[in-house]
Amino acid sequence: MSTYVYGITAADHPLRLDGVPGVGEPAAPLRSVRSGTLTAVVSDAPPGLRAKRRDVQAHQGVIEALMVDGATLPMRFGLVAPDDSEVAAALEAEGENYLARLEELEGHVEYNLKVAREEDDLLREVVAESERVRELRERTRDGAGTHEERLELGELVANEVAARRDAEAQRLAEALSPKAKRVSVGEPTASALLSVSFLVPASDVDSFVRAVQEQADRRGDGYTFTLTGPLPPYSFV
Repeated sequence: MSTYVYGITAADHPLRLDGVPGVGEPAAPLRSVRSGTLTAVVSDAPPGLRAKRRDVQAHQGVIEALMVDGATLPMRFGLVAPDDSEVAAALEAEGENYLARLEELEGHVEYNLKVAREEDDLLREVVAESERVRELRERTRDGAGTHEERLELGELVANEVAARRDAEAQRLAEALSPKAKRVSVGEPTASALLSVSFLVPASDVDSFVRAVQEQADRRGDGYTFTLTGPLPPYSFV
């Protein structure tokens, strides 16, 4: 049977996993695969595994239980190896890299921050600060103006919005980066101008959360800050 991999720890990790369920129905018993100074926590992989809520929560629960007692490299949900021997071979082949990552993650947690801004709030700013946009809006009001002017207005507003979103995202990431050991910036979306993960020392979590709140307070009601964490450091494995 294939082997489902949850995470990797140092070989001296206590692995206190009694009563922690694995994926599958019924829940697969957890076991460990050791190679040198590393241990992988695994179980049998159930056939037809999909990202059902119960299994995703089981995967997350194993990682969280491991993190209580030491640094853990969390694997993404659904990682399956052919068998335990292949897992051991991977630990041996990538041992130095895995150990370096574990040392880096020791005593740290991940926080993810998503920041959205109301479109009307951003458009008001663009109009207020761009004389050319105001001029074109007046010329094209109620269907007036030329086709070229309407095209210019649309392109100018779109470019201004994109530039301001990018600049705001960069300022926010730079303002919060000193509070984190590492930062992983994701791609912006239509709904979020910023999606970024921070690797934060567990001892500095309160300070980091306050810094995020200060940034939110500074920007006002036109912004929505969504901070999620502490999380296993998936973005920094």
